[in-house]
Amino acid sequence: MSRRCEVTGVGPRSGNNISHAHNHTKRRFLPNLQKKRIWVQELNKFVTVKLSTRALRTIAKNGTADLAKMIRDKKIKVR
Repeated sequence: MSRRCEVTGVGPRSGNNISHAHNHTKRRFLPNLQKKRIWVQELNKFVTVKLSTRALRTIAKNGTADLAKMIRDKKIKVR
């Protein structure tokens, strides 16, 4: 299971851990993903999607119309 938001496509980023002595070692910054069950009015059913919290806030603000369009265009798999 990949750590990627199904709506926005946000995935892990890379960077460095920096110690007190300024030694740099590689690390990964993982996105804050949540598995969420959302009612999509346009499809008249619940859809389970893996979202970043930023995408979840955007859906809460703007509605599920764009999410329904992505499902119909087969860009998001419905579980």
